[in-house]
Amino acid sequence: MFRNMKAKAKTLILVLVLTLCVTSIAGAASKSKKEKAAKPKKEPEPAAIRAWSHETTEKSDDGSQTIKLRATYYSNEYVEQLIASEAEKNLWTKDEMENYKYTLLKNLNLGETIPFHIYIQIQGMPMYPGQFDKHITMMVRGKKYSPVDYDRRLNFKILGERDGIVYFPRYDEKTGKPILEGAKDVRIIFDKSISFALTGRANDVLWVWDLGRDRGSITGGRAADRLEIDRLQKRTDKLADERRKLQQQMDALNKEYSEINARIDELQSK
Repeated sequence: MFRNMKAKAKTLILVLVLTLCVTSIAGAASKSKKEKAAKPKKEPEPAAIRAWSHETTEKSDDGSQTIKLRATYYSNEYVEQLIASEAEKNLWTKDEMENYKYTLLKNLNLGETIPFHIYIQIQGMPMYPGQFDKHITMMVRGKKYSPVDYDRRLNFKILGERDGIVYFPRYDEKTGKPILEGAKDVRIIFDKSISFALTGRANDVLWVWDLGRDRGSITGGRAADRLEIDRLQKRTDKLADERRKLQQQMDALNKEYSEINARIDELQSK
């Protein structure tokens, strides 16, 4: 009888151990599922980026290189959404938001340039752009403009992902008037020779942004006023430098004029 009780006890312990193991495994699996479910999903791409971006993915004829090329225009609407998104995320006050806006606008140099964000992804054979600014052009009302500045990392070998900002002039060099004033659209042209994957195209890559869709406005507020003051200060510094040079020329002309008259008087008095 004692042996039977001992056997039953062993059986009961074995059942308890097995039950605990099953429960533990089930709990771990449930916890693992919950953890997976709790992992934050990748944030969707902001609508403003999609609205103000153009992209293409193309492969070379021999399949040795694939390029994904995207350009995003920093429209008023896009910049406004960037600012609003950061303000909401960080629970900023109005002053904090204005300070961020000023910093963003200044870093993008929106007071003097028209910036575009460029994203490149290369698979297969690497891409060697060389001087990147020679491969990209902005066109407004049929007139072409070259970059005034750009991220120099775009010059070097690209395999995988690379991005950077390319800046075009905002004001006409001769007239000083805003280039986009009264324009219906702005265009970006990528020379197809920039990548082996694009050489098979019949034409260069041409993208058009409809400026009439840009309902945003970044010209108001203290940040925009500070940016305008910065721009005007640079302009006055440039004008002051030009005036100084002109004054030097006038002084030289006046001196020569006086010397000539003095010589004439000397000759006539003989």
